[in-house]
Amino acid sequence: GRGYVQRRIIRRAIRHGYQLGKKTPFFHKLVPDLVAVMGDAYPSLASQAERITEVLRVEEERFFETLEIGMEMLESGMQVLQTAIVDINSEGATRGGKYMRQHGDIAPSNLTPKVLSGDIAFKLHDTYGFPLDLTQDVCREAGFEVDVVGFNAAMNKQKAQARAAGKFKMDRALDYTGEGHAFTGYELLEEAAKVVALYADGVAVQALKEGQSGVVVLNTTPFYAESGGQIGDQGRIIAGETTKDAQFEVQDTLKIKADVFGHHGTVSYGTLKVGDGVTAQVNTAVRAATVRNHSATHLMHKALREVLGTHVQQKGSLVNAERTRFDFAHNAPVTDAQIRDIEARVNVEILANVATDATEMDIEAAQKSGAMMLFGEKYGDKVRVLSIGSSKELCGGTHVGRTGDIGLFKIVAESGVAAGVRRVEAVTGENALAYLQSLESTVQSAAGTLKASPAELQNRIGQVLDQVKALEKEIAALKGKLASSQGDELMLQAVDVKGLKVLAALLPGADAKTLRDTMDKLKDKLKTAVIVLAAVDGDKVQIAAGVTSDATSKVKAGELVNFVAQQVGGKGGGKADMAMAGGTDPSRLADALKSVHGWVAERT
Repeated sequence: GRGYVQRRIIRRAIRHGYQLGKKTPFFHKLVPDLVAVMGDAYPSLASQAERITEVLRVEEERFFETLEIGMEMLESGMQVLQTAIVDINSEGATRGGKYMRQHGDIAPSNLTPKVLSGDIAFKLHDTYGFPLDLTQDVCREAGFEVDVVGFNAAMNKQKAQARAAGKFKMDRALDYTGEGHAFTGYELLEEAAKVVALYADGVAVQALKEGQSGVVVLNTTPFYAESGGQIGDQGRIIAGETTKDAQFEVQDTLKIKADVFGHHGTVSYGTLKVGDGVTAQVNTAVRAATVRNHSATHLMHKALREVLGTHVQQKGSLVNAERTRFDFAHNAPVTDAQIRDIEARVNVEILANVATDATEMDIEAAQKSGAMMLFGEKYGDKVRVLSIGSSKELCGGTHVGRTGDIGLFKIVAESGVAAGVRRVEAVTGENALAYLQSLESTVQSAAGTLKASPAELQNRIGQVLDQVKALEKEIAALKGKLASSQGDELMLQAVDVKGLKVLAALLPGADAKTLRDTMDKLKDKLKTAVIVLAAVDGDKVQIAAGVTSDATSKVKAGELVNFVAQQVGGKGGGKADMAMAGGTDPSRLADALKSVHGWVAERT
């Protein structure tokens, strides 16, 4: 898409600036000059200069975070390959093969001189956002080529894994050669039909037996097939005019072809056969909830554009019975105030209770009507224009009869899902009511715990936080006094080792701050000393080592704390006069502390 192409151009420019010494974002600062030169020819540059600058700045900052790491990785890969090539030329393949074994993620098995592995090129693309052409630019300047075949193989492998993880239903692979059928689901939720094809495990069959899963094709259907973000209908297909000879539970409906729908599910009883006359019944409760969410999505899209700007454009959606999920182009988080504004606008449309209208017309007439069309979408000669409230868009989905049927609209989540793409999730109708009741229950429960009414909850929480801060200060002061008193007692345990006072002791109940505070007091009182203090919290050990400044030429605190930590299943380090470490085996701490005197004696 055009966003990806723009990002490639921007990142190539950033990389050239990086080579020229620009190690911080700079590209967005060129916008005023661009407006001055091109603003007359492109008025939107001037009117949207602030937003363009912000979008570029965010993109630059995001790329600069990974540029240095990616460049180091790329240069390291080329350096390893260059060394391998030199070794191959000078000493034969033996030593070169060693490089291949040591750097298998960099050097391909079919290494040829000056060729960078497709795997590393793909990793740069997938992990660090380096487009292939950017990697090729860098390599070309260094006299390297990129293994494009290997890059494509890695890309295809990832796509295959994604498809497998996504559990895609391969409806289009079904070998259906019959005629298309009519979709009557805009008007009907139940209809008499005939079974024209059955499939089990992707293969055409004449019958599906009880307990067997498969796909049913009817000559006409009220079931909506997944499209435009709206999920497919659920329901049941019942065979038999007077008695129920068989029943097929429809769990999903998907398109086999544009005018052929596949009903996915399982036979709950009986045997369903090709040619059976059936009654197709859509699950009305699921359809109604889905319809409310889908209709609200159109109103929300309009409100988003009004509140955030006309640059907002749909980038994806998922509408089911539980909620609507809408992805759109926008370069910053949606604020709480903006969310409240969007909710208010949508709910005003709902309260107006205006009738909706869906009209099929040719594409030119739809364009003239002012209906919104999504950039990059493919439309046929005939399209369906939906007018709902103040929104007019092209949409083939199912919708409410009047805006008031939506009931209530509430946004429940907002997040970023990709560079320049935000996601909003919302609920409507009964789901919105259930969501608000759940929040109310949480508030009431919290108020009860804090012994306050819901209206007083915010003030009460503030009071509790103030009390917590006061208690934390009090605890810190008490720990300081404890450290001071422990320090006086611990001084008596110090042992003279070749002119140094050496102390290694356990401080029960101490935290890291208490260890450091006690260490400082002991160093002041013992003058020339080497000190190790430790504390245990469950199965974790904390260790602090300190050396007075006049003894650091003989003993380093970092080396000492690491020596002790290794004995208790940990490691650490630090400066010559102060260092911290952790461990995971408290049972060995006593012996570790005893070993300190001998370790110091060896170094003095």
